Amino acid sequence: MEPHRWLPLEANPDFLKQLGIHPDWQFVDVYGMEPELLSMVPRPVCAVLLLFPITEKYETFRTEEEERIKAKGQDVKSSVYFMKQTINNACGTIGLIHAIANNRDKMNFETNSSLKKFLEDSLSMTPEERAKYLETYEAIRVTHESSAHEGQTEAPSIDEKVDLHFIALVNVGGHLYELDGRKPFPINHGETTDDSFLEDAIEVCKKFMERDPEELRFNAIALSAA
Repeated sequence: MEPHRWLPLEANPDFLKQLGIHPDWQFVDVYGMEPELLSMVPRPVCAVLLLFPITEKYETFRTEEEERIKAKGQDVKSSVYFMKQTINNACGTIGLIHAIANNRDKMNFETNSSLKKFLEDSLSMTPEERAKYLETYEAIRVTHESSAHEGQTEAPSIDEKVDLHFIALVNVGGHLYELDGRKPFPINHGETTDDSFLEDAIEVCKKFMERDPEELRFNAIALSAA
């Protein structure tokens, strides 16, 4: 069966509004990973989305990391909202869902918000069931498509192979989790606090960059208080 495929998404700031989220929170660019540039990011920050290239080096690391965690185990709180990715090119939207879902107590949703309804419906589902539900959830797909067309660059063809991927970094219960729908489970990166979260998340981003030092295609955006 042909896999579901969406248009690749840019980080479009209007996407939150289109999904029915009050503008108390906004996505802002992280212009660099040095302390003085991080100090320009409005606080508090409740999630970071990292855009990075899927390279051979990264795929090798991903396989080794998965085997290591399966062998050693890790603590993942049951309150972490995680979903798998079964739709090609939907990583931007899934990253955004991960960011919002794990901070839903901080968000103000419009009463008819399509994302609020999706989260309420899918809260008791497994990561695989959430992925299947998104495949049939027209309101988010339509918003994704219109947002992809509104990006700053022309949207690529729906069949174009995109080797850039979004993941979300969130703080749930004092632990920093990496949420990537291509992985079988969340990755626990250790303890964090509301105050240190941005710096801790950026340390995780730096590890992605160190694994691929020849690559320049990295971009981080923070979900910050407006």
